[in-house]
Amino acid sequence: MAAQAFKTSDYRAMVEEVRPRCEALERVVYTASDDWEQLVAAGDGDGIDLPDDLQFDDPINIQYTSGTTGFPKGATLSHHNILNNGFFVGEACRYTEQDRVCIPVPFYHCFGMVMGNLGCTTHGACMVVPAPAFEAGATLEAVQAERCTSLYGVPTMFIAELGLPGFADYDLTSLRTGIMAGSPCPVEVMRQVIERMHMSEVTICYGMTETSPVSTQTSADDELERRVGTVGRVHPHVEVKVVDPTTGACVARGEPGELCTRAYSVMLGYWEEPDKTADAIDAAGWMHTGDLATMDDEGYLKIVGRSKDMIIRGGENVYPREIEEFLYSHPDVADVQVVGVPDSRYGEEAAAFVIAREGAQLDGEALREFCRGRIAHYKVPRYVTVVDAFPMTVTGKVQKFKLRDQAVEDLGLHDAAQVQTA
Repeated sequence: MAAQAFKTSDYRAMVEEVRPRCEALERVVYTASDDWEQLVAAGDGDGIDLPDDLQFDDPINIQYTSGTTGFPKGATLSHHNILNNGFFVGEACRYTEQDRVCIPVPFYHCFGMVMGNLGCTTHGACMVVPAPAFEAGATLEAVQAERCTSLYGVPTMFIAELGLPGFADYDLTSLRTGIMAGSPCPVEVMRQVIERMHMSEVTICYGMTETSPVSTQTSADDELERRVGTVGRVHPHVEVKVVDPTTGACVARGEPGELCTRAYSVMLGYWEEPDKTADAIDAAGWMHTGDLATMDDEGYLKIVGRSKDMIIRGGENVYPREIEEFLYSHPDVADVQVVGVPDSRYGEEAAAFVIAREGAQLDGEALREFCRGRIAHYKVPRYVTVVDAFPMTVTGKVQKFKLRDQAVEDLGLHDAAQVQTA
């Protein structure tokens, strides 16, 4: 995700291109322009006139989902949703006015807007923006120069920073905390962030755009194994449950099921998409996340995969995340993603896409051999492909559905895919 030096004129051209399709659009304000100065000046007088019937839970923001599983949807959020969620995220990070938070994640996404901006403003903390878009070097330079105490990022961002040539030359000793979120966090990456980046109090957040976004978070007081192996416990004023995806009944502790959330943080709905809203939020107000999780006896949650990503191989349920965690333990693997691909015999097989560490050479068959005898035979990936990069969303999340399509094309699995569909 290389940074691009956009000018205001570039954005104006983009907006003008789509404006004819946005009938409800009334006004566009550009930062660093006369539009922005007029908006700021409007707040310097007697205040801005607001409707008399304005409520705290009225829609304030249409936040588009990342598009990791398909086309993005417009999650409609309220002031009540996002302000409170930002506050509780900041509380879990123990922010005060002494903190300086480096935020390399996009502001048009809940990670930057809510967990970043609102997490800081509700605690008086300083916001440090390292670059127009994510750059590993610029991020580490900003942490060093501004003596940041906290750093945000999705796992791929931290992987890029840790793998940056000259990483050891940066002074990151001012860091104490931060947030890793947006995608499941590899345990080994979390360990390196704690040990090599001095982020002893780093937290893992779990959530989704539709829940403003955070529902669970680890704590600085949690034991290391809890912080590297779980997504923590439920946030204040939030309910969660793990249910059987078929029956909707709560499963036993330790058993996998779909994670559901009910709280102040649940979105008002998908913008002008009532049918999709009804599919996501049931009559009792529970948001069905589509993520598969387990909950232990102390309430700690572990995400084991997504229901759409689960591989069913000959009657055996295979969770890609388990295979990914194992392959991360290989010393030459920098990043890995596992998807299910069609198979005429077993229905589905696991396919692993692997990125090698800087200077390392990886062989697909050697990685399969690495797995044999260490994980169950039906979890050993049938296919292993070494790649330079993954297809990503603009917010740094891996688009697994594109990896699956790529595997079907590259491996010639069209016939098996047709059998699976039939």
